[in-house]
Amino acid sequence: MVYLLGGWQSDFSANWSRQGRELVDAFAEAVGEGLDAAQLDPEEIETGHVGNFAGELFAGQGLLGGMFGQVHPAFDGLPTARHEAACASGSVAILAATAEIEAGRYDLACVVGIEQMRNVPGQKAAENLGSAAWAGHEFQDARFLWPRAFSDLADEYDRRYGLKYEHLMAISEINFANGRRNPNAQTRDWRFGSEAFTENDETNPVVEGRTRKQDCGQVTDGTAVVFLASAERARAYADKRGIALESLPRIKGWGHRSAPISYARKIENSRHEPYVFPQVRRAILDARARAGIADDVSGIDAVETHDCFTATEYMAIDHLGLTAPGESWKAIEAGDIAHGGRLPINPSGGLIGAGHPVGATGVRMALDAFKQVTGKAGDYQVDGARTVQTLNIGGSTTTTVSLVVGL
Repeated sequence: MVYLLGGWQSDFSANWSRQGRELVDAFAEAVGEGLDAAQLDPEEIETGHVGNFAGELFAGQGLLGGMFGQVHPAFDGLPTARHEAACASGSVAILAATAEIEAGRYDLACVVGIEQMRNVPGQKAAENLGSAAWAGHEFQDARFLWPRAFSDLADEYDRRYGLKYEHLMAISEINFANGRRNPNAQTRDWRFGSEAFTENDETNPVVEGRTRKQDCGQVTDGTAVVFLASAERARAYADKRGIALESLPRIKGWGHRSAPISYARKIENSRHEPYVFPQVRRAILDARARAGIADDVSGIDAVETHDCFTATEYMAIDHLGLTAPGESWKAIEAGDIAHGGRLPINPSGGLIGAGHPVGATGVRMALDAFKQVTGKAGDYQVDGARTVQTLNIGGSTTTTVSLVVGL
């Protein structure tokens, strides 16, 4: 059993380059603020893990586990590792830390997710991010690779089931509205006119294919940190603070699946399957099975899902089981995914509303799950939330990680 003791998230609206900050500065801030938030001392940490996708490409810096020893003398000698799985890097770092705790190697882990992405021009950022696709083999005619890839996903849904753009824009509107409730969201102060969420080429210009500006998650600088503990360590933590162990959230279940790196291969493999991405569906069900809850959405109070594009969340809605395959539009029209709906999705604002610092996203999702089930989510709190599922995706669902966090 692995417990969450707390954590911290940076302001996702910050531009570190303009502030004269480097990765190490953001790393130090995250760890320091996280320790304060969780009421822990640096000397108590026994192992460190970093989720990061492209530190070498954006900042010329690899070996990010070494940042721990750089930012505090107590971490000199700490066993550390960095983990890369594209946009799922943060969740894979969490899985590595939980595995160490479950194996009995350590009792208290610090997991940092971090990415700097706003220090290069947009075209260069797109090229860097494109390295998570099957480089040199797919989408070579696209200027912006990932908007094109998920335009193709929207096309695939349209071919199989039919798809209306108004439903994709409803997802976008919900996530931007949720982001306005989140004090750390990159878009919390953004405002749009009524034409921004239509197929208007001036107010919502085409980026690639059928992907338009408002379909896209945000390029972001950001960090998030969580602290994970064994049952024994969590009990000591609770006793010292005079709180019940049962008040600390647990990672109750996890799912981790991988698929071929080729987008075309994935689509071909699912040609006769009910779900477009079977491995995403399996990761979701694996997490619920390990958590001992139903394989439908009845045991889940909220979801933090991967909405790098509106088409990604549209896919997630049916893969989560909120609707039958291809019928995500029904949950959107019914208001099920909105704040206050049957299953609120991305109360934080998600990647579209809150921002998407790639390596930090999975850690941020886990932290938001912690906040929700402990009633600490502030203005974006989901009433009565006790169990939250995360869905974090790397590449074109090449890596999928899902966590169930609850009391």
